[in-house]
Parts: sequence; C-alpha cells; structure tokens
Amino acid sequence: MVDEVVLGNVMVDCDDERKLQRFYGELLGWEMCELFARPAVSSSSGIVFLFIEEKDYVPPVWPEDTGKQQKQMHFDFQVDNVAEMVKKAESLGAKKAESQFGGNDFVTMFDPAGHPFCLCRK
Repeated sequence: MVDEVVLGNVMVDCDDERKLQRFYGELLGWEMCELFARPAVSSSSGIVFLFIEEKDYVPPVWPEDTGKQQKQMHFDFQVDNVAEMVKKAESLGAKKAESQFGGNDFVTMFDPAGHPFCLCRK
C-alpha cells in the first residue's frame, strides 16, 4: 500500500509578500505567522499559504489572453454570504473581475498581486 500524500503548504509568488500576507490573513481570518522564514497565514485546520516576493513578478491576465502571463491556478473560497465577502475583499484591496461567469454561485476577484480567486456560495 502506498502512503497517501497530503498537501503541505501553498507557496504564492507576488510582488509584495507582506501586503499579500495581510490581505489573506484579514480576508480569511487566518493567523498571520512565519514559516520557513517566509510570511505566511495559517487556518485553524492547518492549511498554510506562504508568500514569496519575486523580483520579476508579472501578475496573470484573466480571462486568459494569448501571449500574456497565464494564471497557473486560483483559489475557490466557500463563504456563507458572497456579496458580503466581496465587499470585505474590496475593502482590503481586492478588485472584482470585469468578466463574471458565476451567476449567483460565485464572484471572481483579483487579490492585490493580481491573482484571481473566487468567492463561492457554500
């Protein structure tokens, strides 16, 4: 039998690691901490996002556009009240994507570093 592999942490590239740490810490209500000498946020269930500044960071374009920086992944956060969380995210520096495809189920946003993420109805 093969041992199950579990997700340890998620490393997020950005242009300002402290700014992104504060954004996700406040948006998600997760503890702001340091791990492996990196700014991080940690959920009560043990999920950890670490942030690393990249000198030549280029934010992704969404929806995708040929020849431009593509998104590699995005987060879907399940929330009780999508509209309320959209307002909270915007107050923390997120921007609502111009193109929306989720109807009443989800809203696509961009974090302060330009990564797309969705706020999804539970």
